[in-house]
Amino acid sequence: MKELLLGLRLLLGSGRGNRVRFLLMTVGSAIGVCCLAVVLAIPGILSAQDARKASREPDCSNGLGGCASAEGRGMALTRVDPYGTAPLTRIFVALEGEPIDPPPGLHELPSPGEVFVSPRLHEILKSDPGLTRLLPGRESGLISAAGLAHPDELYAYIGASPEELKGGGHMAEFGVRHTRFPTVEPSTLDILRFTMAGVVLLPLAVFLSVCARLSAASRMRRLAALRLLGLSRRGMQRVNGAETVAAAFMGAVLGLGSYWALNEMVSRVGLPGFKWYPEDGLLSGETLVACLVVCPTLAWFVSLIGARKAAANPLAVRRSAMEKAPRPWGLLPLLPGLGIVIGYCAVGAMGNVPTDTGLSSILMPLAVVLVGVGLVLSLPVFSRAIARRVARSTGSLSLGLAMRRNEVEPGGALRVATGLVLLVFAASLTQGVLIELDQVSKNTSPTQLYTMALDDIPEEKLSALTDLLGIRSHVIQTRSWADVEQLDRPPSISAVIATCDQLRRVATRLEGCVEGHPARLMVPGGTYDEASKPGSRFPFHLRNTMGQPRVMEVQVPQSTVLYDDDTAVAMVGSGTVLIPPSLVPTGFLPEGGATLSLASSSAPGTVSSVLEGIAGVDPTIEVETAGVNVTGLQQISVIKTLLAVGMVLGLIIGVAAYLVAATDRAVERKSQVTALALLGARPRTLRAVQVAQVVLPLGVGLLLAVVTGKMAESSYLVTGGGAVFWDGAGVPLLLASALGVVVVAALGALPLVGRRIDPELIRRD
Repeated sequence: MKELLLGLRLLLGSGRGNRVRFLLMTVGSAIGVCCLAVVLAIPGILSAQDARKASREPDCSNGLGGCASAEGRGMALTRVDPYGTAPLTRIFVALEGEPIDPPPGLHELPSPGEVFVSPRLHEILKSDPGLTRLLPGRESGLISAAGLAHPDELYAYIGASPEELKGGGHMAEFGVRHTRFPTVEPSTLDILRFTMAGVVLLPLAVFLSVCARLSAASRMRRLAALRLLGLSRRGMQRVNGAETVAAAFMGAVLGLGSYWALNEMVSRVGLPGFKWYPEDGLLSGETLVACLVVCPTLAWFVSLIGARKAAANPLAVRRSAMEKAPRPWGLLPLLPGLGIVIGYCAVGAMGNVPTDTGLSSILMPLAVVLVGVGLVLSLPVFSRAIARRVARSTGSLSLGLAMRRNEVEPGGALRVATGLVLLVFAASLTQGVLIELDQVSKNTSPTQLYTMALDDIPEEKLSALTDLLGIRSHVIQTRSWADVEQLDRPPSISAVIATCDQLRRVATRLEGCVEGHPARLMVPGGTYDEASKPGSRFPFHLRNTMGQPRVMEVQVPQSTVLYDDDTAVAMVGSGTVLIPPSLVPTGFLPEGGATLSLASSSAPGTVSSVLEGIAGVDPTIEVETAGVNVTGLQQISVIKTLLAVGMVLGLIIGVAAYLVAATDRAVERKSQVTALALLGARPRTLRAVQVAQVVLPLGVGLLLAVVTGKMAESSYLVTGGGAVFWDGAGVPLLLASALGVVVVAALGALPLVGRRIDPELIRRD
């Protein structure tokens, strides 16, 4: 306890310069803890949003599997449609008996003809009246925050009668264990965790270590003096730890306060594609303890490591003896990490994509951590080796002085350059993650398809759907009948009921089509359906509006039509039989899995207009928009926003680490710079020395970061299983960023040599 009090007394009574350094340590720790709190709060925000989603979902909807009850007192039907890039969720509810407790956010369930909407949807309805066709009924109230995932969510409850929800499922209550539409899928969340670990947490650990090692040289000399005066080794470590832990703890408290203010401010403004309630961003007790314990604990261990030299050989510290050369043990983490990365790159180059995703999910994060740690530990080794070689061969005084200083003190390069080196490494890794996310299926074709089950569409509404404004064509797709209960199931074929003109409006290639004549559609490059043999006959089951069945025999024709289209999902396969509508009995339509496909332009405005038109015909129709996974796109938007947050945090950490370390190094180097100035060195020479001292280790580290970062990025893309393995387009941007970092570091080193010489700086302690 006496040693701890002694450390605090030395902190407060050792001059203004030491108090300034203590303040710098505190501010640096506050920045680090604030960044750590942001990273730790993200899972809590996502979990809170998913919990509210689960609590409001009907326990059975769409009549699909997973129903909590085969029978219930109500019915529910869920529809999720794209509105721009955001999902619009509509819950149709109807009561058949006793009342059901309303979901969170509502005081009561809507009656038939009533609609409850979210506040954001309420605002959009004012500017887009056409959206009311998706929400049949009068607006009767708003959904409160308890029933919404985030403030900008588009959500609505629509009252209906049981007869209107024939395709719905029986509902007993609201609330399920796990939501069907999580904010971020678990697999995608693993990508986020992986990236945050490389982009934020690894540089953050280095940054906190740098903050804990500020004014290391002067503190080691002071500790050596205490050791020579008889203080025990353990007592000396406590004295050193008292100052470091005090700064780290005060910084942790200040950082948590900064995070609270940041959460209150940013949550009300929101981020692009991601918004949350301030309560969701509040840190849990475990997170608070982690922030208040991790930072001081890390500072304590760093202080123990830093005090070893003063404890082992205090005379060498007091006399400023030459440091020992860094041992090559720092290369150990780098070698296995590069081995994993190179192995995946080689496998990808040979075309053997790894299929064991479980193993890759362990090896890839491990490789990233090993390479990142290896970059940090190997930087002094490479810097000293290069500095020694350059110092022997150069004839420049400035370069020679700079290289000799880096040779004698390679640890100085570690503190100054590490943050920026890890920043470039993390930027390359983030590029790979963004490339993988961009490969998610989305409609980039000029044609948009809307697919609906034909059995759910009454015949009187069919013509209204096909005549909607914006629809350029429509076709009916079906399959021949086959008895699924037979052990030896007979083959079946696909067929499309359309005219040549209807196909021509969708196809990019249509050759040999004759109106009124059946044909086989041949898709270039497509796999041919072996069951579609010319001359074979297949039955198609039909039904009219009166429910009367009929069987139509179709013979596979000899003639063929070359067909191709540019839809996101191929509309027909090779071997599909084209049946002219004139051959179908009047008043009859296919049954049993047949679908109606509408085609329009893929322009966002046209897509919204068509969906509103379909809802105007029947708001309960389930529409599949081929190539547009709106919930998936929203997840991608959230992940990209969070990755941008991670990159901003990484940039803050990297720049802060450089500024803190460079400022501290300038203070420690003042006495040496003053001595050189008194010996006759010109200010221009001293500035050149300072720039070279920073640029060389930083340049070496950035070169390693670019090379290892691109290799890590490529191996990540290989394990992701996407179509892109090698990101050549990102290399110029990465090199430009590295060059910019070097220029900024060089400019930052220039003011460290002042014009005024103070001989007091070189007096003996």
